[in-house]
Amino acid sequence: MAVFTRITHEELSLWLKDRACGELISFEGISSGIENTNYFVNTSAGRYVLTIFEKLRAEDLPFYLGLMGHLAQAGLPVPGPVADSHGRVHGDLKGKPATLVNCLKGQSVIDTNPAQCAAIGEFLGRAHSAVHNFDGQTPNPRGLEWISESAKTLAAYLPETLLRLLNNEVAHQHAVQHSDTYAKLPRGAVHADLFRDNALMVGDELGGVIDFYFAGVDTFLFDLAVTVNDWCINLTSGELDAARVNALTQAYMKARPLNGSERALWQDALRAAGLRFWTSRLMDYYLPRDAEVLNVKDPSHFERIVLARRQGIPPLPQQG
Repeated sequence: MAVFTRITHEELSLWLKDRACGELISFEGISSGIENTNYFVNTSAGRYVLTIFEKLRAEDLPFYLGLMGHLAQAGLPVPGPVADSHGRVHGDLKGKPATLVNCLKGQSVIDTNPAQCAAIGEFLGRAHSAVHNFDGQTPNPRGLEWISESAKTLAAYLPETLLRLLNNEVAHQHAVQHSDTYAKLPRGAVHADLFRDNALMVGDELGGVIDFYFAGVDTFLFDLAVTVNDWCINLTSGELDAARVNALTQAYMKARPLNGSERALWQDALRAAGLRFWTSRLMDYYLPRDAEVLNVKDPSHFERIVLARRQGIPPLPQQG
C-alpha cells in the first residue's frame, strides 16, 4: 500500500530478529493502495510482506489476523502471519503495530476472464462457508454508518449534482437495511475489499487472497457484490459483463447457495458496494492524507458504477 512510514535496514533487521524468517537481505516499498504501509521483504529464508498499520490499533489486529489464520486452517489460500518466539503475530515497529506474512505466489491481473472470475467466486463461497465458527465480531469499518458520516463531511466539497446523487443513494441504502428482506441476509466475517489487486493469480488459477485489513462482519451478499463490481466489469464504462458475472456467481453458489432474500436484494447489494467505494475515493480525493508514496484513485470510476447499477443489472444465474 502507500508508504507512510519509512524504515531503515537496521530497524527492520532488529524487528525480524525474534522471528524464524532468516536474515534480512533487502526490502522495498509497495506503492499501490492508500491505507497501510507495506514492504516486500527478502530474507535468507524466502520472501515476505511487512505491513505497518497506520490507522488500526494493536487491539484491532486479533480479528484480522485471526480471520486469516482461520481461513488458512480451512485450507484456503491466504497469507499466514509469522509469529515471534513468544507466539505473537504482531509487534511494535516505529511506534506502530506491524505484522509479517508469507508472500504468496502469483500476481494480480488487470483484464479478468471468466475462468479467473470462477476461481475467485469459488474462493469467496468457500470463505463464507468457513466462517460459520469464527467468533470475531468486528463490524465492517466502512459500513453504512461510516458512509453516512462521510457524506456529511463531503457536503462542503462536492458539486451539487454529485452531492444529490450521493445523498439519494445513502437514503436508499438506509431504506434497504431497515427492510424485513435485509434482516434475512446471512452474515459473517467478510473480506469486504476483494478487488483484483487483492488476489494473486497463476494463469487462471488462484494463488491466494491478500489484504484482509478492511474485513469485518457484514452480509455475505455485500462481499459478493464488492467482488463482482470489480472482477466482472468493463473498466471504462463500469457496466457488468454477463459472462464473467455468471462464471463468478455460479462458482460461488456451488460452494454456498444464495437464499431468496439474497437473490431479491442483489441489485441493491451491487449499488451498496459501489456506494461504499465511491464514498471512500471521494474522501481520499477531497481530504487526502500525506504519504511519501500515495496513489489516490479516481472517484469517477465508482460514480459510473453506482449510476450503472441504479439503471439495471444482468439477472443472477439459476442455482445448479
